[in-house]
Amino acid sequence: MISVLIPTRNEQQDLPACLQSVAWSDDVHVYDSFSTDRTLDIARDFGAHVVRREGQLPGLPFGGDESVHRNWALRNIRFKYPWVFHLDADERVTPDLRHQLESAVSAPGTCRAFRIRRRDFLHGTWLKHVQATPFYIRLFRPDSTRYERLINPVTIVDGPVGELSGYLDHYPFSKGFSHWVEKHNHYSTLEAKEIVENRRGQLRPVRWADLLSGDPGKRRACQKELFYRLPARPMGKFMLLYVAKRGFLDGQAGLTYACLQSMYEYLIVLKTKELLATAP
Repeated sequence: MISVLIPTRNEQQDLPACLQSVAWSDDVHVYDSFSTDRTLDIARDFGAHVVRREGQLPGLPFGGDESVHRNWALRNIRFKYPWVFHLDADERVTPDLRHQLESAVSAPGTCRAFRIRRRDFLHGTWLKHVQATPFYIRLFRPDSTRYERLINPVTIVDGPVGELSGYLDHYPFSKGFSHWVEKHNHYSTLEAKEIVENRRGQLRPVRWADLLSGDPGKRRACQKELFYRLPARPMGKFMLLYVAKRGFLDGQAGLTYACLQSMYEYLIVLKTKELLATAP
């Protein structure tokens, strides 16, 4: 009843448990960005369909544009079912969420997508408070869904979006802090590029009226651009996560995560200034 889409690049460590958590689906697609480890062998041994995007630049996750990469999958992969569930290799579908997914597609009503709550973990601690938002659109009809932004895309749905109970468990530090820092160093480059191009009108223009939109995806995109214009943004990010969101209740893990996110924000600030200073 549900097809599964898992984008990958060198995910031999996390992919087995991810695939096991969606073993209930008979239509699992591993959408690979030219992995150089055993990712593809693991996917094929599991019985998943393997797709490698033509034209993908080796060495660059998502080919340098995550929205283009995801949109290509939605338009070109032949899913068996009209509903698709998207998850990353470091995420796991809990049994309760599985039942919620099946119930949702059995009686979706007018909904064209569903928002799901994700639990992020750091060294066994659920980061319950320190997250900016735990809700993500992951179950959707591809014909009504698209993505925008170079990195950390905003999900745009043409139609009503519902919300499910049950958790999607996420282990972003499964490969260690070095991997997380390396990945977010790359992400910060794309975030800076997105900011500069947005301000030059080369990408989707900001619509400030979207701050009041009933669509969380549109609100998030507008909030991001507003946030990018604030002074002392890295410190603001720390205060938001650790104080306003009560990240201190997550103990040492909450402090660590808030500091890492503040560092990530500072990289975006520095790289944005660099791009603006060197651009013609």
